[in-house]
Amino acid sequence: MSAARDAQASRLVYSTEGGRTCPECRQPLSACACAAAAKARPLGDGQVRVSREKQGRGGKVVTLVRGLALPADALAALGKQLRAACGAGGTVRDGVLEVQGDHVERVIGLLKQQGHAARRAGG
Repeated sequence: MSAARDAQASRLVYSTEGGRTCPECRQPLSACACAAAAKARPLGDGQVRVSREKQGRGGKVVTLVRGLALPADALAALGKQLRAACGAGGTVRDGVLEVQGDHVERVIGLLKQQGHAARRAGG
């Protein structure tokens, strides 16, 4: 067995002192700060890309907005504004705004009005 494999195999998973431990920081789950830090960190890279997708959605078209470097609550508020302006439903999933329907041009225009450097991605 290699040294890396030994280190991975001996990782502490449960302790009678503190119960289950976080695999990242190795602290008890009650004292772990990894999940809170992950929620606070924006998921986007700052390059706002708007695309249209149809695959895996039962033939329905969805407009996707990726790359917005906003906190989760600001991203949800922006998603609500975009959905209201397009008159469509949608959601925020893993840092990606989804608006039901083909609204790429309208979403790009709205994002540019708010100061985001949005551009079309895909075909």
